[in-house]
Amino acid sequence: MQVFRISEAATLLGVSDDTLRRWADAGRVPTTQDASGRRAIDGPALARFAEEIAAVTERAPARPVVSESARNRFLGLVTNVKRDTVMAQVEIQAGPHRIVSLMSREAADELGLEPGVLAVAAVKSTSVVVEVPAPS
Repeated sequence: MQVFRISEAATLLGVSDDTLRRWADAGRVPTTQDASGRRAIDGPALARFAEEIAAVTERAPARPVVSESARNRFLGLVTNVKRDTVMAQVEIQAGPHRIVSLMSREAADELGLEPGVLAVAAVKSTSVVVEVPAPS
């Protein structure tokens, strides 16, 4: 199971380290200790919490787009993986953005995609490619 330091988790949630520590102190998100004895959050718990806060976060009003990229990359946490015999549906929570990708089951298995895994959704046109970054 992947474990995230407070600073890593805060970055993924789009909040400050202090905010996440306050939430943890208040019992909003469970913490554990990493291998170095520092305060951390396990991946599945962080994924559930990311979904919870995204559901209640007020979105900023849409602004006009003045330029765009041909490719967008969203760093986030896998929150759900549904597999059948051939295909897999992978959901990633990247800050307030929920991204869903359909891929072969084989690809999802090879990437080790499970709730709580750090992943990047690379979006180009109507395709979403899921990548798993190297551990830090």
